[in-house]
Amino acid sequence: MAGRRLNVNVGVLGHIDSGKTALARALSTTASTAAFDKQPQSRERGITLDLGFSCFSVPLPARLRPALPGAGADAEPGAEPRLQVTLVDCPGHASLIRTIIGGAQIIDLMMLVIDVTKGMQTQSAECLVIGQIACQKLVVVLNKTDLLAEGKRQAAIEKMTRKMQKTLENTKFRGAPIIPVAARPGGPEAPETEAPQGISELIELLTSQIPIPARDPSGPFLMSVDHCFSIKGQGTVMTGTILSGSVSLGDSVEIPALKVVRKVKSMQMFRTPVTSAMQGDRLGVCVTQFDPKLLERGLVCAPESLHTVHAALVSVEKIPYFRGPLQTKAKFHITVGHETVMGRVMFFSPAPDDFDREPVLDSFDFSREYLFQEQYLCPGSAPAATDSGEADRKAGQAPEGCCPRQQWALVEFEKPVTCPRLCLVIGSRLDADIHANACRLAFHGVLLRGLEDRGYAESVLPTLRVYKLKHKQGVVERVMDDYSVIGRSLFKKETNIQLFVGLKVHLSTGEQGVIDSAFGQSGKFKVHIPGGLSPESKKILTPALKKRGRTGRGEAARQEDGPERPEPAQPVALSLSFKRYVFDTHKRMVQSP
Repeated sequence: MAGRRLNVNVGVLGHIDSGKTALARALSTTASTAAFDKQPQSRERGITLDLGFSCFSVPLPARLRPALPGAGADAEPGAEPRLQVTLVDCPGHASLIRTIIGGAQIIDLMMLVIDVTKGMQTQSAECLVIGQIACQKLVVVLNKTDLLAEGKRQAAIEKMTRKMQKTLENTKFRGAPIIPVAARPGGPEAPETEAPQGISELIELLTSQIPIPARDPSGPFLMSVDHCFSIKGQGTVMTGTILSGSVSLGDSVEIPALKVVRKVKSMQMFRTPVTSAMQGDRLGVCVTQFDPKLLERGLVCAPESLHTVHAALVSVEKIPYFRGPLQTKAKFHITVGHETVMGRVMFFSPAPDDFDREPVLDSFDFSREYLFQEQYLCPGSAPAATDSGEADRKAGQAPEGCCPRQQWALVEFEKPVTCPRLCLVIGSRLDADIHANACRLAFHGVLLRGLEDRGYAESVLPTLRVYKLKHKQGVVERVMDDYSVIGRSLFKKETNIQLFVGLKVHLSTGEQGVIDSAFGQSGKFKVHIPGGLSPESKKILTPALKKRGRTGRGEAARQEDGPERPEPAQPVALSLSFKRYVFDTHKRMVQSP
């Protein structure tokens, strides 16, 4: 705490060229080391390439005073408490969505900046989706109102306000406030003498809308670093936002990406020296020297508090704006914590009897059984294709259209990632055409369990009880005796029937049998019926055998075609059901008792 000051983080998101950086500049009184497009490439191209940070402060509203930490060592006795608003200026270019997702995870409130002359654009929509995942509060800023013809300005603003209200209607931000501004009247080439319009009203609105932030100094220290540079003779400075815990001068911190531990030499909040900082604060930390080029962005933490994982079990939800199904075995860009890597997914759901079970979002239960899915289940999902031509149960569609309340994915990363437990995960298709009018964000969720062992496929996955349900259908060809029948059409000619010996089958007439052995070389098999065939079953089966003996193939076909001829005997179906666990190395077939 620098004096009596509560820090909140407000994200500035929107489509490229909507005027986000100009708005942040107009709002800010203090710029950080990474503000206002300081990168040479940003200035050359006139767009933001990285997260920018700046701030302004106002007297702390009474409603936010409960969130103000105790005075602490840095407090100024009698100083009027202040609300410090840190502005996180996110790039608007589609190719920089990774950076936007990283920025969204550290904000308490989101400002969605809309060019009032253009309305919602592709990246505005993606930013709105990210906001729904990562934020609780939204303010919509209609920028560039100075470009509207003066006589029609108010009507145009009202029209765009109605459009935005309709856009927000089906989101969690329904009824969010919408305010018009002109952050840089006349555009970037206009002289600086032109005063911004509507900024004081926007500051007032933001102050009234900022939620009471959750701030807890306990727990392990974790900071998201977005900027790193060295100061000759002092050390290396990392700037970022504290995600959890607190840090003080002299503490040791770990940089997991570099596998090094460094001591904190000094700290600043927007050029003001401090001796401690806590969750939610924007901070610059100077540590003993290391090469800043090795850490452009990443995480800094209390020593040994973070782990590197090669795969993860994630509770997932599909983003409704993503077109098309989410298929098992598909690859996505996975943003986990503050890294984005490629990952392959496998979706699974609760067992059908547990579809209504209360979701659990803070742990994963290895003792439960889960049902494999060819794709994420959602209302109206198309059934996924099975791996054979047999009548297996088709995974990928919720039974009778009902969907489970919680679904999961096993995500296998192409390269290991370092992240905290229970962190946000977003799956995207960032290789999709950025000019297409389509949402590239596919799913989001919470990382419940990271798999740290490089050999997790052998050490952990066999304990993950995800199964496929297999259903096969055949028919009784003939009766051998009262306790045995011959079946066909359950297996292919090349199937090793010996693997299925001992498995239970059900006859459509009600009896239960056990596969006894193969019968010949054509895929037929012998079924033993411990309780014997009932007299009714024998009646159904025997006429079929007599007719088969009396009629040739052509004559039997003619009998079926002619409506006046007697119906053939009813065929008796054989059904075989079993589970096969996806990660069982022995590929055993398991039947319920």
